[in-house]
This record gives sequence, structure tokens and C-alpha cells, in this order.
Amino acid sequence: MNKTKKWLVLGLGLSLVMGVGLVGCGKSSSESTNTKVANKKTLIVATSGTLYPTSFHASKNSKLTGFDVEVVRAVAKGLHKKVEFKELSVDGQLTAVNSGKADMAANDFGLSPARKDKYALSTVYKHSFNSIMVRNSDDSGIHNWADIKGKKSAGEAGTGYQRLAQQLGAKLVNYDNVSNDVYLKDVKNGKTDFIMNDYYLQKLALKAIPNNGLHLVKNMYFTTSDDGQGVGILMKKSNTKLKAEINKEIKKLLKDGTIKKLSEKYYGADVTKKPNVKIAKNFTIKSKYTGQ
Repeated sequence: MNKTKKWLVLGLGLSLVMGVGLVGCGKSSSESTNTKVANKKTLIVATSGTLYPTSFHASKNSKLTGFDVEVVRAVAKGLHKKVEFKELSVDGQLTAVNSGKADMAANDFGLSPARKDKYALSTVYKHSFNSIMVRNSDDSGIHNWADIKGKKSAGEAGTGYQRLAQQLGAKLVNYDNVSNDVYLKDVKNGKTDFIMNDYYLQKLALKAIPNNGLHLVKNMYFTTSDDGQGVGILMKKSNTKLKAEINKEIKKLLKDGTIKKLSEKYYGADVTKKPNVKIAKNFTIKSKYTGQ
């Protein structure tokens, strides 16, 4: 793998990780903070820096870029604000938003009903669906949903994808921020059997790594209760003024085609529209989860 591609990380299930609870505050304090955040000249944005193609570095020392990153930069430009990115793990991003250390988080986050209860959510600017990656040699023995039982699922602990995999009877193999080649190599060699993730992310991961020996199961595209609403930006629940400003800019950028152009650049497709594909199943992610 060349120098550029080795830094591209497949962020398995990042858009489905559940957030942590918010800390309450008094009404007057909340209103004051709300106005203060909205009036800031520099927005602090939490992101991963490792999720290709939404937030990544093309090489070790290159500038942070990606679909979500450039959407945020365009929004900030429209608001005449500067933007500063903090590169954190998914849990770290959510914690930073909750604590006020970051004004928002942008990292292919699904705007799920559960998140709506905990965060202020932006207007949706990406629509997608999910896929399952398996081996070419034997399809990892997966031809239908029942076949997932007993198979080894590769992903990040606590994500919606791993929660669903466990729900379907799979054995979980959890990773921590490793590169695409590690994930794909382990499936190919049989250390794991499959990867559940966003369709566009998986398609690009396969393209980025030649001779990977893997493919996506075409008759098993799916959505979940956590990601069916689309992708957007997360903000602290109390930051209603910032949310209104962000939404106004996103709607402008959707209308003038800016976000469409960015999506075609990074995804090779217009992800601002709902995909016209056959979805085999919609899953409800259950709360019970052991992480094993």
C-alpha cells in the first residue's frame, strides 16, 4: 500500500456510537452560554482525523481534510468564523461536545432518535445505507442474516454495528483506530469474517486497497434505527442559537450545490440525496449489549 493510502482508516461504526448523558445546568446559565457559543469567532470542532473519506490526513503530515471537514469549513466561512479541529476518538468527540470543550462534532454521525434526545442536531447533509464486507473465497459463509450467527465481526467496541452483530449472534472482535489494511487483511485471512459499515466508506476502502480479496454482499444492504435519518453535525443540546446558524448555512450549501460537489469529490457520488437501492432489512438496535 502506498504512503498516501496507509493513513486512511475505516472508522467502523463511528456514525452509530451512542452518546453519554448531558450535565444539567440552570436556565439563566444555559441561556448565557448559548449566546456566548453562538457569538464565538472560532468554532471548535471535534472529529477523528482517521475516518476516510470524511475526516482524514492523506499522509502523516498533510492537512486535515475530508467530506465532513470541508462541509464544516464551508459552514464556518458562511458564518464569517474560523474553525479549529480537535482530533479525538468517537467517545472523546462526544465527551468534548457534552463538556463544552468542543462546540460541535462532525464525523459521519448518524442523526438517530437516541441522539436527538441528547444533542442538538443539524440539518441532514448526507444520506446512506449499510453493507457487509466478506471474503471472495467463501463469502465468509454469509448468504443470509441467519448465517451471521457464530461468525466473527470486526468493528469498534460499543458501536451500533457491533451491537447489531452481537444481536444477530456474531462473535465480536474489537479494534481501536487501526488502518484499513489491518481490517481487510484479517477478514481475508479468516481472523475475522465480516465488517458491517456504511456502504460508501466500505466501497472506498475496497478501492483504496488493491487485491484485497473481499466484496460487499449485494443482497444484504440494510439500515438501522440509529442511522436511518441521515448524517449531520452534533452540538450540545443547549446550543440552540448555534444550531439555528449552522442549519441556515447547511441549507444554503445544499441549495447552491456546494455540498453535492464535495460529496462527489470525496465519495464519488451525490450523497445529499437518498440512495435508490434495495434495502433488504431495517434493524432496530436493542439496548442490551455486553461487548463480547
